[in-house]
Amino acid sequence: MDLTTWLSLVAVCVMGAISPGPSLAVILRVSVSQSPLHGVLAAITHGLGIGFWAFLTLQGLAILMSKHQTIFSVLTVLGGIYLAWLGFKAWRYAGKGQDIKVEGQKSSYWESARDGMMISLMNPKAALFFLALFSQLIPAEINTLIKFQLWATVVVIDTGWYVIVALLLAGGPVLSWLRRHTVWVDRSMGSILILLGLKVVIDAFA
Repeated sequence: MDLTTWLSLVAVCVMGAISPGPSLAVILRVSVSQSPLHGVLAAITHGLGIGFWAFLTLQGLAILMSKHQTIFSVLTVLGGIYLAWLGFKAWRYAGKGQDIKVEGQKSSYWESARDGMMISLMNPKAALFFLALFSQLIPAEINTLIKFQLWATVVVIDTGWYVIVALLLAGGPVLSWLRRHTVWVDRSMGSILILLGLKVVIDAFA
């Protein structure tokens, strides 16, 4: 995979991870109400849950590429449209419905890890997101190394961000900044998705 493609993946994954939402709320709740270590465990299992969706998506796309190229081409265009639509919604609803609460009761390490895993596994929209994203980035000749590179990038970014949240951001000034600038975080994410989606659609009909 070339550096430009990989950096595009990194940019979208970073913006997606830091955008406030249910996952951030869960990690913050666990970190603040329990301990930073509880939060780290939840962050790790959350990343593995996201990695599960990414793995399933990569396996399905690899099969389509090898056996059904026409279907894959159509899926690529639809994926570009979907990314642009996600970007449009991020702009339209920027900052809305993202109130972050951290109240919670004491729980065990196992329960914290379970909460981190379940908030990602119970989000099938992650599969749609990766389907749209990976269909734009997978090269014609995909191999195991490239699939692992894509998967590892997703998992490391997601896990790394939420570990930072658990250790440094819970209740700190960065979280306060994120809350104050939720609109611009959402709009930045939306802009990246719109540009990537439009590029795919334009390239398909060029």
